Amino acid sequence: MTSNPSPGVSVIVPARNEESCLSLCLDSLVTQTGIDFEIIVVDDASTDRTAEIANSFVTDNGGAALQARPRVTVISAPPLPDNWTGKTNAMCAGAKIAKGKWLLFTDADTVHKPGSLARAVSEAEQHGAALLSYSPEQEVRSFWEKAVMPVIFAELATTYPPKKVNAPASPIAAANGQYLLISREAYDAVGGHTKIASDLLEDVAMARLVKSSGRKIFFRDGGDAVRTRMYRSWSQMKEGWTKNLAVLFKRPRALAFVRASEFLLIFGNLIGAIAAVLTNRLEVASVTFLLSFVVAASAWARIR
Repeated sequence: MTSNPSPGVSVIVPARNEESCLSLCLDSLVTQTGIDFEIIVVDDASTDRTAEIANSFVTDNGGAALQARPRVTVISAPPLPDNWTGKTNAMCAGAKIAKGKWLLFTDADTVHKPGSLARAVSEAEQHGAALLSYSPEQEVRSFWEKAVMPVIFAELATTYPPKKVNAPASPIAAANGQYLLISREAYDAVGGHTKIASDLLEDVAMARLVKSSGRKIFFRDGGDAVRTRMYRSWSQMKEGWTKNLAVLFKRPRALAFVRASEFLLIFGNLIGAIAAVLTNRLEVASVTFLLSFVVAASAWARIR
């Protein structure tokens, strides 16, 4: 695997202060099988142990026991040019030294299931896609993660339906930057990250570039291939979605207001119904439970 000067895939992992999750990500990548590949970790000016952890996966491949492992390269992102985001700068740096026929851009907080890399390339080739992207299985643990994340991803599925995203005749294009596989040919042909240097949603922008070039993209739920926990606190989730929702949706404030109102109405009605049951007001409880069900069903129908 490591002796091939032109691997099938170059896996590029941009990482900025990812000491809490990078080791798990790289563990899941170095054990992939069924295809020749290399891994390039781009340390984006981290101030924690990110670089140290990444370098712990680098070997000289001199020992027989290590020869089956893919080559891992760690580089530092170059100084940030004007009008570039840190992530696009890091990914571009990784792509410049990549040798693979395919480039997989994946986030440091992802965990890749066994054999998923080879299967992804096979799936892209099967569909004749120049770009394949998976929406990872989202790990949700806290109350707010469980309350907010499913609603947002359901809304995304409504705004960017995979059938339309994958249809060549449809202008809708989308991708998830947590797992974005693109052929080297397509990446170079559309100008790579230099064309979308300042775009906060570089994944969607890349999908639009590829699709507008006449090449095919393929996007689907990829819980069978990769999982992630995007946010580990309310503050992280608030910061992340505040930045992204304004670009993803046409009227993000109105959308947030409607969904929050629905949540509060459902929650309030359920509390009222429980109180009615406890005070033996069964008719009131029945009506309140029914109202909660109607509101919830209406909300679910709109986000599906």
